Amino acid sequence: MCAVIFSTISVSCSQGENTREKYDSQISQMIKDADIPFIDLIYHSPETDYRIQCINPDFYDSTRIADGTAIKQPPIMQAASLSKVVFSYIVMKAVQNGEIDLDTPLYKYTDIDRFKDKETARKLTARMVLRHRSGLPNWSVAASSAEWPTSEITFKFPPDSCYDYSGEGFAFLQRAIEAIKGKDIETIAEEEVFNPLGMTNSSYAWRSEYDTLAVYGYKDRVCEGLRRHPRANVGYTLRTTAEDYAKFLNELMTGTTLRPEIKEMMFTPDTNRAVRFAGLERPCDSSIFWGLGIGVEKNARHGNILWHWGDNDTFRALFILIPQEQTYLLYFTNSNHGHDIVDRMTALFFDDSEPFALSSWVRDEIGEE
Repeated sequence: MCAVIFSTISVSCSQGENTREKYDSQISQMIKDADIPFIDLIYHSPETDYRIQCINPDFYDSTRIADGTAIKQPPIMQAASLSKVVFSYIVMKAVQNGEIDLDTPLYKYTDIDRFKDKETARKLTARMVLRHRSGLPNWSVAASSAEWPTSEITFKFPPDSCYDYSGEGFAFLQRAIEAIKGKDIETIAEEEVFNPLGMTNSSYAWRSEYDTLAVYGYKDRVCEGLRRHPRANVGYTLRTTAEDYAKFLNELMTGTTLRPEIKEMMFTPDTNRAVRFAGLERPCDSSIFWGLGIGVEKNARHGNILWHWGDNDTFRALFILIPQEQTYLLYFTNSNHGHDIVDRMTALFFDDSEPFALSSWVRDEIGEE
């Protein structure tokens, strides 16, 4: 069994301790079976608030990582593509404030210098980017490389023709938001999200305290270190904790900063399905759609499920938020096996024998992400 560093539960019934022990035991077994070194997880429902931090003894002893670096508190994790949802919230605040229009071409806000086909680039809008219908590749080249900021961007598909997941599109929209506000994205995020919500350990940019607090990532049992990113990028560089990110999910679920009609815009799924791999439709694709910066699964039992996954190779994360039940599950792992546990997690916390479609959508990795 894995070692629980921290575990707490608040349950509005007499079975609270038994419930905590059940969750602790099953999560410990899950990460051991999946070869995941560490997990930081929060589950919230109207009846239950549960959190666990758990380490796998196959990688750690009770307090220290194999190379001698301690798991310190708070453990800073890579949010990977969960970074995009925080940024989408920032964009929707700008829409609400009249600073940006979802259907105004982005070239009117920022330059299109990196695009090879500038005529096509002039068609791109914030709505296309947030729905992953920009027609752009995930990245032109590796986004953490020295070459990326000046690399040439080419289109895979005509804009607004189909779903195709793109970090490059989000980076383009980031430049537009920075130009509109006259500030870098880290300053914007601090002013509009991190500080108001008390997300004191969250940043798109590297902080000096992360040198000691950031958790190391593993790929197939091999420790690959911190993998520091050279620049703030809303597509994937957010570092955070489960506690911090849960504050953001609470804001999405019950907060009043975004007006109800703006939230509805964000959470309403596109009429087009999010077929992950062009030309290769799978059964799970029939249930997956995209809102404005957030995934939506149409589920017969739970209604629309809001969700997003994160995959920075050695760090994988996931949240599942069910608005009509006021419930969410959030976890961060430091392993490329972090999505192998999705079905077991949904069975444990949502009492579903039928796996969510999002599980297959995330885990069936055929082609480029």
